[in-house]
Amino acid sequence: MKRHQKLMGVVALGGALALAISGCASGSNTGGGNGGDEKPAETKSADYNPQPRENLKEGGEVHFEINEIPPQLNAFNSDGSADTQRLASWYTPQVFLMDPDGTVKPNPAYVSDYKIGVEGGNTTVSFTVNEKATWNDGTPIDYTAFETTWKANNGTDEAYAPNSTDGYKAITSVTQGATPKDVVVTFDGEFAWPQMPFLTGIMHPAVNTPQIFNEGFISNPHPEWGAGPYKIDNFDANGQTVTFVPNENWWGDKPLLDKVTFTGMDASASINAFKNGEVDEAPTNNKDRLAQVADMKDVVTYRAQRTSKTVLLVDSEKPQFQDIKVRQAFFMGVDREQQKQIAWNGLGYEEPDAGSLNLYAFQDGYKDSFAEAGLKHDVDAAKKLLDEAGWTEGKDGIREKDGVKLSVTYPVFSDDPTIEALAKALQQQQKAIGIEIKIDKRASADFSSDFTSKNWDTVSLQFTDSDPFGPLWFCQLYCSDSSLNLSGTSTPEIDEKIKAEVESQTTAEAWTEASMKLEPEIIKETWGVIPLYNGPWIVTAKKGLANLTPEPYVGLDGYGVTPVENVGWEK
Repeated sequence: MKRHQKLMGVVALGGALALAISGCASGSNTGGGNGGDEKPAETKSADYNPQPRENLKEGGEVHFEINEIPPQLNAFNSDGSADTQRLASWYTPQVFLMDPDGTVKPNPAYVSDYKIGVEGGNTTVSFTVNEKATWNDGTPIDYTAFETTWKANNGTDEAYAPNSTDGYKAITSVTQGATPKDVVVTFDGEFAWPQMPFLTGIMHPAVNTPQIFNEGFISNPHPEWGAGPYKIDNFDANGQTVTFVPNENWWGDKPLLDKVTFTGMDASASINAFKNGEVDEAPTNNKDRLAQVADMKDVVTYRAQRTSKTVLLVDSEKPQFQDIKVRQAFFMGVDREQQKQIAWNGLGYEEPDAGSLNLYAFQDGYKDSFAEAGLKHDVDAAKKLLDEAGWTEGKDGIREKDGVKLSVTYPVFSDDPTIEALAKALQQQQKAIGIEIKIDKRASADFSSDFTSKNWDTVSLQFTDSDPFGPLWFCQLYCSDSSLNLSGTSTPEIDEKIKAEVESQTTAEAWTEASMKLEPEIIKETWGVIPLYNGPWIVTAKKGLANLTPEPYVGLDGYGVTPVENVGWEK
């Protein structure tokens, strides 16, 4: 789920959040990947083996595992996921780069000049596109790509289905400067986050209709509309494989690798593939997986602060959750402390309660909004709310109303034993207040389609951030028309509050303060989603693999976005 929050296993891309499959239970462990309990290992803010190009050799291949090769391959579309963005980063422009701490900088391969200013009371961003920058079909990369990206994502044409309109809707124009290679972006008034637009890339100007934007990339990556150091060599949706090779049309630093392969696979397959030498890295985010790699030679375990939140979501459009008292009771029945203990069993990792969907505890301005709204594990209070909602306890302990049991379907898109344990614990926690959880085990490849079609009553997943500008994406989380807000709990009145109280602010500091003030109020009015925990990323990779996770939403490098052409093997 880095900031354009994205489904890390599945939904939102484009704006701030990305969705991802929940279950990447994570923790820190004792040194060297040995899975022991004696001494907790250090969790760094970033841990991805950064290396300058001169330390790396030319040639070689890398095989990466990925949750799925998603059906929606337009990274800006609301049905795109973190996996969509991860793949897109390897064959579409990385216009802007970002340091692990979130410092934005233009990629010189694409932008030769860049400045932010204010003209006539309006924030402007002006930059010049590299003269050599060209799409794979020969079209020059110029202001038209930025204009097309803005128009598709600004919300003025409701036929488009973007992941988020945040940031883009504040822009009034994207125009040509002195030449088509000169881009001028103008905001409405002074905008608090001018470095945000186009952080996750740009679209080819041919993607200029809602039909192409929404449907044109379904199982079709359109390599001709890509650009960059790598191009798609083979795309096999059924086989869940994508292969990239160096792009002969690339004008920048030579890509170091001869071939890069991504293969979609579930948790057990990924760890087995790593042990068998079929992939070069794999998540080792719980004690069991760490133990499986403990005796492997020439591997390194990396541990970094996760920039994503594992959340629990309910669908208020389902009959069971239409009453806000039931939703609040459901969340008060969740023992988040027990969930964390299961996720980090034996790993010695600790963190404060996840208290916001906008900021992490390590960021300036953070407050525990959910505690302020009244979230706590309280079985008696939850039972009282269900009583008030008219749900009475049946003979089997499960509550009923008008002859219907209070039963909800909870899909699990992983075969990881820790994820199974987390699901069973939630099942028991809800049984204690009279709610039946039906665990439905599904394939990881079904995550995107099932999540976006709301084929669930309640679901756990990750919101992962593409950048550190959390409050900027406040609307993506809480507005009623947001494609990420699949709980369906917001209202037009809340939309107006966000616009008037948050989006009216002209500095990042004021915007952040306003969002943290409003967040508890919205929680109390909606009760649609809660954070369970954050945690670290833990990945084990073959020794010598450098500059890991250069893409947004994939977290060993914090908020980092680094050139994919610099991923390679040490000399």
